[in-house]
Amino acid sequence: MDAQPLYDFAPLARMALLGAVLAIGPLAWVWLRHRGAAAGSRLRALTLITLFLTFDLVLFGAFTRLTDSGLGCPDWPGCYGHASPLGAGAAIASAQSAMPSGPVTHGKAWIEMLHRYLATGVGVLITVLAVASWVEARKQRALVSQGNVALPLSGIPSGDGRREAAALGRSTPSPWWATLTLAWVCLQGAFGAWTVTMKLYPAIVTTHLLGGMGLLVLLAVQSQGHRRAPLRLSRGLRAGTLAVFVLSVLQIALGGWVSTNYAVLACSDFPTCQGSWWPSMDFENGFTVLRALGAGKEGGHLPFAALTAIHMAHRVGAGLVFAAMALLVWRLHADGGSDTRRWAWAITAVAGWQFASGLSNVVLGWPLVAALAHTGGAAALITLLAVMLARAQQAGQRPQASRSPSRQSAPLLS
Repeated sequence: MDAQPLYDFAPLARMALLGAVLAIGPLAWVWLRHRGAAAGSRLRALTLITLFLTFDLVLFGAFTRLTDSGLGCPDWPGCYGHASPLGAGAAIASAQSAMPSGPVTHGKAWIEMLHRYLATGVGVLITVLAVASWVEARKQRALVSQGNVALPLSGIPSGDGRREAAALGRSTPSPWWATLTLAWVCLQGAFGAWTVTMKLYPAIVTTHLLGGMGLLVLLAVQSQGHRRAPLRLSRGLRAGTLAVFVLSVLQIALGGWVSTNYAVLACSDFPTCQGSWWPSMDFENGFTVLRALGAGKEGGHLPFAALTAIHMAHRVGAGLVFAAMALLVWRLHADGGSDTRRWAWAITAVAGWQFASGLSNVVLGWPLVAALAHTGGAAALITLLAVMLARAQQAGQRPQASRSPSRQSAPLLS
């Protein structure tokens, strides 16, 4: 049998059509549920359901990786040049017969293609969100022009037009946010293709995971732009929240590096590793980024000490993140407000979830449920912190608006 080309765009149109069909359900729900609401409410509902489905997509992407289904179809965007594993049945059966426990089986092909279908559906929703955001922005500008109301493109009214604009429900984030999200999801699709065609190259797989987290952040921030619910934090608390956010992103990158290099099982005990507090480690090979899966810096097999170094780096990083989260929670409680305390409890809950799921991965031998729970906890944490920062930024805008509308700085969500 001839080798299957890595890129076969024959099924691309059918894949796009299938993604559009999958997007019809969420779009119909938004239209039916909010057909009498203001345009801002409909956009918020579309943003929230897209955020929810993107969260699910991140989890299903983790499921695809953890079940070794990332190469279930060795080409892109289809499966052996077909839009579904049904048309590729003969090719899959041949590959499975040659290597029953290999990367290509009927089950793995379906998992891989379901992930691509879901990703295409989310891409369609984000495209609709971008188009709808620009259409609404144009309508707002037309209404403002007709009514002589001073309203910027962001939809955030200023001066005497604030009350009129609010009555029309025009408080929406800039359409450039949705445009950035659309560009981001296109880049994310490219990394998804490279994940397959570059044979699970660890740096590509880890970047693909971070791209999924980035989509969650973009959509979370946009959802808050449609809902003015400011969170009043002191400058120190805002800086602390941002610091925890940055540390969490770095820790997620480390976690992705652990997972893509299959380094979870390098340590099967806790709090020690291999019976030692500081076992033999090879950081040079472990953190050589530009290398193939399972390969060392100079080629050959990746040493076990390199896997240990990757695992231990993630543990140390987790300790730093948990310490930063504990300090942030303490400061939020000390702030005294009921609103800040709710956020403190939410962060505490996510931290507990992450500790329990991470520990389960080590002592229980990396079970699938615990691994998925750990990925979900990371996605929930990064989304939670993004929402906090967006709401805190909203609160920071209000004093400026009341002092001098003409001197307002460009807001984050506009």
